[in-house]
Amino acid sequence: MAQAPVLSVRDLAIALPRGGDRPHAVDKISFDVPPGKIVCLLGESGSGKSVIANAVMGLLPSGLVPVRGAIELQGENLLAATPSRLRQLRGPSMAMVFQEPMTALNPVMTCGAQIDEMLAQHVQMGSAERRKKILAIMQRVRLPEPERIYASYPHQLSGGQRQRIVIAMALILKPVLLICDEPTTALDVTTQAEILRLILELQTENGTAVLFITHDFGVVAEIADEVVVLELGAMIEKGGKMAVLTAPREPYTKMLLDAVPELSPPRRPPVPDTYPLLNAVNICKTYVTGSWPGKRRTVNAARNVSLEVRPGETVGIVGESGSGKSTVARCIARLIDPSSGDIFADGRSVAHARGRALSPFRRTVQVIFQDPYRSLNPRQTVGASIIEGPVNFGMPHDQAWARAEELMRLVRLSPDALRRYPSEFSGGQRQRISIARALACDPKVLIADEAVSALDVSVQAQILRLLDEIQQRLKIGILFITHDLRVASQICDSVLVMSQGEIVERGPVRDVFFAPRHDYTRKLLAAAPGRDFAFARS
Repeated sequence: MAQAPVLSVRDLAIALPRGGDRPHAVDKISFDVPPGKIVCLLGESGSGKSVIANAVMGLLPSGLVPVRGAIELQGENLLAATPSRLRQLRGPSMAMVFQEPMTALNPVMTCGAQIDEMLAQHVQMGSAERRKKILAIMQRVRLPEPERIYASYPHQLSGGQRQRIVIAMALILKPVLLICDEPTTALDVTTQAEILRLILELQTENGTAVLFITHDFGVVAEIADEVVVLELGAMIEKGGKMAVLTAPREPYTKMLLDAVPELSPPRRPPVPDTYPLLNAVNICKTYVTGSWPGKRRTVNAARNVSLEVRPGETVGIVGESGSGKSTVARCIARLIDPSSGDIFADGRSVAHARGRALSPFRRTVQVIFQDPYRSLNPRQTVGASIIEGPVNFGMPHDQAWARAEELMRLVRLSPDALRRYPSEFSGGQRQRISIARALACDPKVLIADEAVSALDVSVQAQILRLLDEIQQRLKIGILFITHDLRVASQICDSVLVMSQGEIVERGPVRDVFFAPRHDYTRKLLAAAPGRDFAFARS
């Protein structure tokens, strides 16, 4: 006899505010999540995946209104539940792992205190017992030095570590339903593999039902039991994992699968051996934490990192969370000061430049950040954010605005959206806006720090093609930081593999990814989700 579903969504329709680009955020959505099973919601940015997740949790913004259907958790209709009842259910019965951990965590509370808040709200337990339970879950999600992490604030952790804190918070009360909204987006492949194994372990132990939202088809291939494909709020296709990923019926599903990047040698012309646009020499970055001599701790975030980026060349940096990838990028972009070493741009040293002396360098080198919500000013329209740089460098306002409209078309957004605010866009749309902003200053070098990690596969493929076209036309150099080895193999000419602040292997992509010499590189490649899965291709 089949078990009753933990979550049942029936004929769900959620209306968008008047003036939206369509009447409903989602319409006619029906699916079940049985106990011990993972159902993956797939679709492009704006297809309604996160709207469904937020509707289940009772976290829909005021402008989005359920107008039809039902959402039942173990037979209880959540759409009819009171706010106080929903608060009782969140944590013990259902929990959610959000896409952007820095916006999900309170910046003025330690990580331990934030998890403790969840326990104190829902269980009768002494403070010492709660602390022991928190340290245990931190260890379970593979956080290093749980005692230190317990006392740390979110900004003191890497992106991957912050995401693991959010996952620990969601798992600590062992809910019957776990909703994961892009939970592995910010994670490197080895941590991603650990988190996916952890979710599978939780299912085995507790019969937990999981609603998993992702754009990573490798993740779907690894963990899904059932797949639901959405397009612009409509349910296009649903079925078992093998049926949908290897024999899709609908053209939209086939288009998504065609866009999944393959781990394959790049088909890129050789880069001429010309003078580098950017040259980093023996970059070191050391942090000293703690105030008392006995408690001081030295962290070598980067040690003797050297690299060159030539015109028309894309250099990749890959490695686990905390390996030093983003630290090196921020040192090179002069967003933080390197402890030692030198940086040359157009032959001029900028490692120790300050103030106005950095102005030409700021125009030469632009950064696309990992988290678009944090890098865009929430009080500025996206148009104001995009034109701010060019206007500061002397471009007339009207010309800068026309350039912004052109760039919005390039990143597949309407120019009309320039007058809207970041909060009005999905995560993937905000990242496209960030890319447009970086290109607005016509830089010679782009530093892309996980620039496509938040994008669905079709937009990701489009952005990678766009970067390639711009690079070929303008001969810009790109320093590309990513945890997605398949993306790196598609866009990079050469790649650096980092571990614990040091480069352990470097060379052309063909050599490093397909004939790795270092054990660490082999471990990264082995952990890539869905690496050997045979996706359907047109």
